[in-house]
Amino acid sequence: MKQMIGVAAIAVVLLGVAQSVHAQAGASAVPFLMIAPNSRASGMGEGGTGLADDAASMHWNPAGLAFQTGGEISITHANWLPQFGLSDLFYDYFNVKQEMPEYGGTLGASVTYLNLGKFIVTSEKSPDPIGEFKGFEFAITLGFGTQVTDDFAIGTNLRYINSSLSPFGTGKEQGSGIANTFSFDLGFLYKPKSLMIPFVEEDIGEAFSVGVNVSNIGPKVTYIDAAQADPLPTQLRLGFGIVPMKDDYNSLTISLDFSKLLVYRDSSGSHELPKSIWTSFTKNSFNRNLRLTNTSVGLEYWYDKKVAIRWGHFFEDPINGNRNFMTFGAGLRYDIYGLDFSYISAEEDHPLSDTLRFTFLILWGGIL
Repeated sequence: MKQMIGVAAIAVVLLGVAQSVHAQAGASAVPFLMIAPNSRASGMGEGGTGLADDAASMHWNPAGLAFQTGGEISITHANWLPQFGLSDLFYDYFNVKQEMPEYGGTLGASVTYLNLGKFIVTSEKSPDPIGEFKGFEFAITLGFGTQVTDDFAIGTNLRYINSSLSPFGTGKEQGSGIANTFSFDLGFLYKPKSLMIPFVEEDIGEAFSVGVNVSNIGPKVTYIDAAQADPLPTQLRLGFGIVPMKDDYNSLTISLDFSKLLVYRDSSGSHELPKSIWTSFTKNSFNRNLRLTNTSVGLEYWYDKKVAIRWGHFFEDPINGNRNFMTFGAGLRYDIYGLDFSYISAEEDHPLSDTLRFTFLILWGGIL
């Protein structure tokens, strides 16, 4: 059977988030783990490491859970890569978090699911169909964040990952296109109560935050055998959140994120962790490392804590995949209910162009 290789290629190409092997020397498996999961962050340029102030902070920075109160449950849906016109290619994200003062922090859980659709099975000798199968990938994540001090928090996630690209092997090789593995994340968030700007003598405390998150730390993903295993999309994110305006009726938030894959591949294959964390920087020049770093910037304006409008921009260098698009979004809140949506505006015929995400959420016991 030849279809496993084809399905794996389809999964990587269709996601629109995989990096160029030649450009980055570091293609990874299961890139669906890097998809922005919630409409709010997607509408703000697909960043949120420095903000991390809602349930989806599990994805962006689990340390953000530590500063949150109450509980939240949310469901996000997106027809993925609408330019391909495939109705059975979609992405879903379920998220819940609950403050647990008795344990000194906030607990979160999420389920990420990417449906790749149905595929026809053929033999090596004939193109005639002999069966079909459904391709999909999912991840189940548990997270916890706790404050170390009033200003500083740490958080971590533990994740189970299943990638079912094909139930069959390839040719005479043993195994199949189904892989199971685990990963974990480690995040830090600094939200000072008081922070003076030098020479200006202005306190920007509670209006500034900075976060760092290293996600998807774990063993390689094995479909056929260990010699052909691919690394997880281990990623370093640095993010900033700024609230330059906030009163009883108006608030403006600015987010800025930088992200880079900690994956490196050479003629001997992809490097294992933790070596790849080091070589992903040292094997590239300073200029190349900058070009392998993605940038996200976003704005969010709220009126009366009920209506929000959002804008963002995501930039990826041409040598690193060339995703370059603007995002737009809006949000509504009524009582404990909320609805967010986001829209990606990319070049004509770009796979991500016209991508819409919708998030429905319920909040309780917290503060918007």
